Amino acid sequence: MPETPPETPSGTPSDAPLPGLDPGLDPRLLEILVCPVTHGPLEYDRAAGELISRKAKLAYPVRDGVPVMLPEEARTL
Repeated sequence: MPETPPETPSGTPSDAPLPGLDPGLDPRLLEILVCPVTHGPLEYDRAAGELISRKAKLAYPVRDGVPVMLPEEARTL
């Protein structure tokens, strides 16, 4: 029998997408991904489909829900 995911305090399953996030991008990735250049935090820009590193002034593309974390693929801000 398959296991059901644990619930959060709000009563929603812990693997449910967070409101406002592209359903193709796993919100758990945002918790663990860091900029490969600065090792700093990233912000998700849903409209542009990019992960933004303010410290590095780079925007990493998200293609088909998969972040492309290569500095040579990033757009300079």
